[in-house]
Amino acid sequence: MAGGRPRFAPGGSGGFEDVFGGFGGGPRVQYSQGDFDDLLGGMFGGGSPFGARRPAKGRDVTARAALDFTSAVQGDTLKLTVAGKSMTVKVPAGVHDGQKIKLAGKGDPSPSGGEPGDLILTLQVRPHPVFTMDGLNLRVDVPVTFAEATLGATIEVPTLGGDVVKLRVAPGTPSGRVLRVKGRGVKSSKGTGDLLVELQVAVPAHLDDAAREALQKFHELEPMENPRADLMATARG
Repeated sequence: MAGGRPRFAPGGSGGFEDVFGGFGGGPRVQYSQGDFDDLLGGMFGGGSPFGARRPAKGRDVTARAALDFTSAVQGDTLKLTVAGKSMTVKVPAGVHDGQKIKLAGKGDPSPSGGEPGDLILTLQVRPHPVFTMDGLNLRVDVPVTFAEATLGATIEVPTLGGDVVKLRVAPGTPSGRVLRVKGRGVKSSKGTGDLLVELQVAVPAHLDDAAREALQKFHELEPMENPRADLMATARG
């Protein structure tokens, strides 16, 4: 050190550790850039001395909104009042019950002039008496008579839009079989679903004497097959 000023050797590991390591004649200590950032940050009350601390973001707000099943399937625009503020919310097609939508900047304002918080909206979809949603597909249970399932038939099936479609039930169709109507499900930006029709064989609750006699004759003529044979064999292992 000449003339009371520190000299830094070219090509060294840096002059800062030379300066601090020279105090008191003690051992030299290696300092990293992060150490000096922490040291200078502490001297200036935290944070970088060359940049201002970012203002805090406003608090997020949570709310709930109920909508009809049809609105959830097709999409809708809701007018809401949350924390005294009126707003319009566009709900995309195909939302499900319990799904959350984040509306950026619709929460509480920042106390320090930063960005406002967000609104987290939880959707409650009212159930439909006929249809349910399964991803992008819609489901509906459709009853068929024993004769329709056994002999085959063409039946009418409702759709969410109100019109009907015709489906062919093949002879010998069991209860629980699912038929698919392409493109009659949810239409959204993620794709288009189908209408899934689950057939349920309806057993008549009341038979007159003539119908009972005819059914008894059919029972005598039907193949002597046990529909539970596979079930029993599987259960026995």
